[in-house]
Amino acid sequence: MDIVEKIASLAKRRGFVYPGSEIYGGLANTYDFGPLGTMLKKNISDTWWHFFVESRDDIHPIESSILMSPKVWEASGHTKNFTNVMIDCKNCRYRTRTDHLIEDSIKKSVEGLSPSELDEIVAKNKITCPKCGGKDWTQSRNFNQLFETSVGIITEGKSTVYLRGENAQGMFVNFSNVINSIHPKLPFGLAQIGKAFRNEITMGKFTFRTLEFDLAEFEYFVPEDKWMEYFEYWKDQVQQFAEMIGIRKSSLRWRAHTKEELAHYSKRTEDLEYRLPWGYKELYAVAYRTDFDLRNHMQKSGKDMRYFDPESGERFIPHVIEPTFGISRTLTIILIDSFHEDDKRNRVVLRLPIKLAPIKAAVFPLLANKENLVTKARRIYEELRKGFMVAYDERGNIGKRYFSQDEIGTPYCITVDYQTLEDDTVTIRDRDTVAQQRVSVGKLSSWLSLKLK
Repeated sequence: MDIVEKIASLAKRRGFVYPGSEIYGGLANTYDFGPLGTMLKKNISDTWWHFFVESRDDIHPIESSILMSPKVWEASGHTKNFTNVMIDCKNCRYRTRTDHLIEDSIKKSVEGLSPSELDEIVAKNKITCPKCGGKDWTQSRNFNQLFETSVGIITEGKSTVYLRGENAQGMFVNFSNVINSIHPKLPFGLAQIGKAFRNEITMGKFTFRTLEFDLAEFEYFVPEDKWMEYFEYWKDQVQQFAEMIGIRKSSLRWRAHTKEELAHYSKRTEDLEYRLPWGYKELYAVAYRTDFDLRNHMQKSGKDMRYFDPESGERFIPHVIEPTFGISRTLTIILIDSFHEDDKRNRVVLRLPIKLAPIKAAVFPLLANKENLVTKARRIYEELRKGFMVAYDERGNIGKRYFSQDEIGTPYCITVDYQTLEDDTVTIRDRDTVAQQRVSVGKLSSWLSLKLK
């Protein structure tokens, strides 16, 4: 069993991630987040929000609709250019992205190549279908990644709309609304966290590539002559955030997009890639979108999208730097980075960063059948939960409880034993070192607060 299979097994067993629609045989590339996964994802999002929005005065929050007028996506170029190159196996009708098929088969990066160039590589290397082993492929074709749906009550009168493939357009179409309502001074940004949807018809790698995902991004509006300065600044901030949430620096690298693989709106894009078990893949990205989006929306809508500079008296369309963060993808990588097999103690430990761990501490009575220990443990648990996300557990023996908390990444286990009844101290066990210490019950809250800083 490889590392991803082990993590997927643990994630399901402990309530982090479940396969989507599992009782009906599942739906490819969809996953549901269980109680602990939902908490972990929220902690990642909250950390992002605090770092990039709450702690700054130049980034403003916004929450736009998932459904927008189809004219938005026409103006942004997504209905024409938001495509993946797909190929089909003629034998079993398996469909996948041609670039992923090649990369997985011969470990060669082919991003940005044309469909015909990709077909030549498939034929030359006699790449086989990963599902049936066949070698008879269709020609590669472009498929749009936007999901279509309809609005309207009567079938004949329904209109086609799209689920958003990125959060950015909701911020661009509201640019003038923000300018006119809160009057921000350039440079400034608009930030949003929310669901995005992409029709990814390809073999998934656990939750790394899914049909729907949580995306955090912001558009930072700058004068055209300052874009390079802010591009480098935001690269540095993105790197800082990745390291701050506990992602190993040694597993990260920046990679600039080639001219051929740049998105239709971008003049420069760099990915912060993470070394996954199947190779380096995009974790976050910083893109220079020029004035492409605002200019196109102004032309197509007829609405003024210019910024008025009160100092110079000029009106102009700002340029945009866009940092993008996959929150669901971050969760996958945090699980991979945290997974540890402790052969010495025959246990699996999820060494989650303390700030991200869903449960900060677990409270146990040493023996679940001793009422005085249970009562004391319950009292401590009820007091701690006022300020911390803590758990209470009296199932099985103490060793199994420790190992259970190790697997879900709980940093500290607090045990109420007979000495607690004598001197009002408890045993605190560290998840990573398994070292134990005695702490006074009255100092537990302040002790945990210091550890969680």
